[in-house]
Amino acid sequence: MELTGIPAKSLDKFIEDYLLPDTPFRQHVRQAIHIISGFLKERCFRNSQQGVRVSKVVKGGSSGKGTTLKGRSDADLVVFLSPLTSFEKQLEFRGEYIKEIRRQLEACQREKYFEFRVKFDIQNSTHERPRALSFTLRSQFWPQEGVEFDVLPAFDALGQWSEGCRPDPAIYVKLIRECENLRREGEFSPCFTELQKAFLKQRPAKVKSLIRLVKHWYQQCKEKLGKQLPPQYALELLTVYAWERGGERTEFITAQGFRTVLELVLKYQQLCIYWTKYYDFENSVIDQYLKKQLKRNRPVILDPADPTGNVAGDCYGWQRLAEEASAWLSYPCLRNWDGSAVRPWNVLPAVHNC
Repeated sequence: MELTGIPAKSLDKFIEDYLLPDTPFRQHVRQAIHIISGFLKERCFRNSQQGVRVSKVVKGGSSGKGTTLKGRSDADLVVFLSPLTSFEKQLEFRGEYIKEIRRQLEACQREKYFEFRVKFDIQNSTHERPRALSFTLRSQFWPQEGVEFDVLPAFDALGQWSEGCRPDPAIYVKLIRECENLRREGEFSPCFTELQKAFLKQRPAKVKSLIRLVKHWYQQCKEKLGKQLPPQYALELLTVYAWERGGERTEFITAQGFRTVLELVLKYQQLCIYWTKYYDFENSVIDQYLKKQLKRNRPVILDPADPTGNVAGDCYGWQRLAEEASAWLSYPCLRNWDGSAVRPWNVLPAVHNC
């Protein structure tokens, strides 16, 4: 069923029937994540001569945030390793650990350690300084194609962080200083996966459904226009922002939320969005840095977990996406029964003090 032909009043049913993952799908993704997490914790580094210890493995991506689309089984696993004691060391040594994880996965296949097949991403594996190990886990017992993984070695910057708590500002001061020294802003967002995950996962079920709808629209645009589009994470955050500024209601008309997001895409040259859930302007170093970030050329969408990460990307991708969004405003999914346009929420494209 094509989204373009769905009436606005039927969007909730479209999401339920075509975008929400069913129980068997969720179970097989959960099983795959359990297998790879267990491998990383128990097998991968057990014979390491360097005494490598895995402090934790955190599930990120759509699976971790609770916004998985039906039929799109991908999972990010961030593995926090004891030798990576700073952002600089993560940058310097993560390539070595990616090679070791791959070597151990290949050994497991030869030894039939688990009854699954691993296919590595060729393009990713030839990258000079890869950020992640990308591969697909397949099984004859799964009806789907398999589960796509990105495994990212990282520095455990947060330590024993508890959900609902604000990280020590000293963590962000360290992040800002190292990013500026290394000129690698946004490079270390995997270290804050737990915060990214919590930021989205706590949202009401209907907001997650709206995020799924926006992601589905984004994927359709990507198939049509190619890869040069803003990051999908930027659209997820834009959806949360639209909902927050639109009243934060647990129940709302989905078509209105969808139109609001598309209207914000059209105003990409004015976007200046940030949150103060995990960091704010109280610390002088963070304050100075945030003010500099907010003066950058639009669009600006700061990662709520990482102030060094402007996840909006470049204007070229937004321009292409905006052209597509403009065409979508006339489709039935954004029209009332009488043909009139669905009214968007009253949401400004920038936070008041940008």
